[in-house]
Amino acid sequence: MGAEKTRLYVGGSILGYQRGKRNQNNNTSLIKIDGVASRPETAFYCGKRIAFIYKGKTKRKGTNYRVIWGKVTRPHGNIGVVRTQFRKNLPPISLGGRVRVMLYPSNV
Repeated sequence: MGAEKTRLYVGGSILGYQRGKRNQNNNTSLIKIDGVASRPETAFYCGKRIAFIYKGKTKRKGTNYRVIWGKVTRPHGNIGVVRTQFRKNLPPISLGGRVRVMLYPSNV
């Protein structure tokens, strides 16, 4: 009878970069958070940290996994998509990939 496992993140999908008809902003990525379907529901996630985890070819600090950190800045549209900014812009190969939306820092 061990302690229950607690997951400190919610999954999300990378939709692409913020863009208009002709230009795109590589420094702002659009993320669809799992289980969020409306604009008011995104308010809880504003300010939360996001981790894009990927696997590198060589080991660094004893592991092949790397992470690019970012944060949710504001909502985008009316269906639960949020705008995010990462410390380094997400690479194009990440589009369509998965991210972890951490449940901290908390503003409750």
